[in-house]
Amino acid sequence: MRTVLELLRRLEGAAVAALMIVMSVLYAVNVGVRELASSYAVKFAWIEEACLYALAWLVFLGLGLALEQRRQIAMTSLLERLARGVRRPIKLAIDLTGLAFSLYIAKLSLDITLLVARSGQASPTLDISTGWLYAAMPVGFVLLGLRYALELFSADGRLGVKS
Repeated sequence: MRTVLELLRRLEGAAVAALMIVMSVLYAVNVGVRELASSYAVKFAWIEEACLYALAWLVFLGLGLALEQRRQIAMTSLLERLARGVRRPIKLAIDLTGLAFSLYIAKLSLDITLLVARSGQASPTLDISTGWLYAAMPVGFVLLGLRYALELFSADGRLGVKS
């Protein structure tokens, strides 16, 4: 199980890094073309749309990684001041609420994604289904929910506060 989670973590990290690099390069190319050869700018109109798709995937893929690496907001100073017997139930409530919310949003966003995909709506310059843009949200929230579920079974978890 640990190796599967490590593989998932590496794939997510690689995808986020690749998306960031690709977006940076594409924007640089787009700016260069507009400044140096503006007559060709129309041929590169797809870059803005591609970067929009990449940005959506970057944000939602990063949700679980940010939680796991303690990069999301946490009230550790408050938890540390509470009595030891109170900390564990509060951490449990936080993780259960996060898991429930993540799965709820994943379900809602999956429904929207499927609706958009079935509508046949396509992006104007890339000519791909707009469903790919919306698909980032359910994937990201499922991965976030997975992290919250893992928190439920960890000794210390992301909050770093001993029970």
